[in-house]
Amino acid sequence: MNLKLLSKGNVLVFGDIILDRYISGSVDRVSPEAPVPVLKPSDEDIRLGGAANVAVNLSSLGSKVTLIGVTGKDVSSDQVRVLLEQNKIRNALSKSVNPTISKLRFLAGQQQLIRIDSEEEFTEADWKSSLSNYRKHIRLEKNKVLVISDYEKGTLKNIPLIIKEAKKLNKIILVDPKGDDFSKYKSANIITPNFDEFVRVVGNIKGEADVTSKGKELIHSLKLSALLITRGSEGMTLLENKKGKIIRVDFPTEAKDVFDVSGAGDTVIASIAAGLAGGFSLSESIKLANIAAGIVVGKSGTATVNKAEITPFLNKAEAYMPMGEAESFAQSLRQKGKKIIFTNGCFDILHAGHVEYLEAAKGLGDKLIVGVNSDQSVKELKGTNRPLNTLEHRAKVLASLRCVDAVVVFGDKTPIKLISAVKPDILVKGGDYKINEIVGYEEVVKSGGKVMTIPLVKGISTTKIIKKMI
Repeated sequence: MNLKLLSKGNVLVFGDIILDRYISGSVDRVSPEAPVPVLKPSDEDIRLGGAANVAVNLSSLGSKVTLIGVTGKDVSSDQVRVLLEQNKIRNALSKSVNPTISKLRFLAGQQQLIRIDSEEEFTEADWKSSLSNYRKHIRLEKNKVLVISDYEKGTLKNIPLIIKEAKKLNKIILVDPKGDDFSKYKSANIITPNFDEFVRVVGNIKGEADVTSKGKELIHSLKLSALLITRGSEGMTLLENKKGKIIRVDFPTEAKDVFDVSGAGDTVIASIAAGLAGGFSLSESIKLANIAAGIVVGKSGTATVNKAEITPFLNKAEAYMPMGEAESFAQSLRQKGKKIIFTNGCFDILHAGHVEYLEAAKGLGDKLIVGVNSDQSVKELKGTNRPLNTLEHRAKVLASLRCVDAVVVFGDKTPIKLISAVKPDILVKGGDYKINEIVGYEEVVKSGGKVMTIPLVKGISTTKIIKKMI
C-alpha cells in the first residue's frame, strides 16, 4: 500500500458543516447558587466538525478535497472559512440567514460537563444554492469519489437526488448514514453505519450469523455495492457484493488506547474515500480506515490522522517511513504523552543480541523508534560487500519485532539529522560506546532528554556471524 498515491485523489464532500468549540478548565468548587460545578476556563479550542471534519481528515491524509455545504452569516462562519483555508480545503459554501451549526462543549480535565448546540433548519433557498454548487463540482472529471456526510441537520434535503446525479456520472458514492431510515441512501456504493445504527435499522441481532444475513438483506434492498459496519472494540465487518455473491470480511480493531470516539466515523469514511480516490482497492482502503480509526480514538475530541502516524502500522514490504515523516510522527506521540526512545544501526543480520538490546531499549519508555541506515550508507560504513540484506528486508524484520514501534531510514553516515527531527526523550546505544561520544548526545541533552547505553550480549555480532558463514 503506497500512501503517496493518496495525494493523487480528489474527493467531493457534501453534508452538514459543524463548528466544534471546546472550553476547558478546572473545577475546584460547587456553586452556592445551585448544586452545579463552577468551571474556571483556561483554554479554548475550535475545530471543524461534521462534513467539515471529514474534509479535514481527507486533507490530513493528503487527498485534494472540495467541501459543499451551508454556513450562516456569522462569526462561526468566518471561523469555519479560516480553518478550511488553514487545512487547504477548497469549498463552495452557501450563506444562510440561519446560524452556522455549532456545538460548544465545556470540559473539566477530560470530563465533559455540558454541551450547548446552536442549530436551526436551513431554508429551501439554502438547499437550492448548495445543490447548484454540488452540480457544478460533481461534473468535474477529477472528482471521482463523493462522500455524503449526513448528520441530519438539514443541509441535505434530497439525498436520493444527490445520489442519482452522481450515479449518472459513474462516481463512487460513500455515505455516513444517520437515523432509522436508510432507504434514502438507496443505490449508494458504500454506507458505513456503526453497529448501533445498523441494529436500529435491521432489528435485533442474536449473533454473527444474524449480522451476515441481515447485512445481506440490507445490501439487496438498498442496491449497495458494500456495507461496512464499524463495531468499536470488535473492529469492522465488511459485506461486499461481488457479482451477486455477498462476501464477508472482518477487520480486527487496531486501537491500542481508546480515549475519545468523537469523530471516529468521519475518519473511517474519509480514509476509505481517500484510498479509493487514490486507486486503492476497497479492502486496502478499509484496512487504511481501520488503522486510522484505531489512532484517532486515542486522541481527544474530533481529531485527524496523517500518513506518518499510519505508516508504522502497515504490513508492507517497505516497513519503514522516510525521514521526512519522522518528525510529525514523533510530534503526534508527544501530544499523547508518550516517552520516545530512539536507537539506530545497520541491522544487516538481525540476531539474538540485537533483539535483546532492542527489548531492553523499549523497556525504557513507551515507543521505540529505530533508525536504520540506507543500503548506500551501509556500504560507506562497512564496505562494498555490505549490506547482505537490502533495506526493505532489514526494515521488515525490524518492524516485525513487538518491541519496535517504527522504523525510519536515513541516508547519511550518522543519524544526527534524524535525531534532531525526532527529539527523543532517551537516546540509546550499545555498551561499547562512551555516552558523551554518541552521535546526537549534545542535541538530546540540550532538548532535555537523556543518553544511555545498554550492555551488549557478549560473543554475538554480525561480523562474527558472517565469518562463520565463510
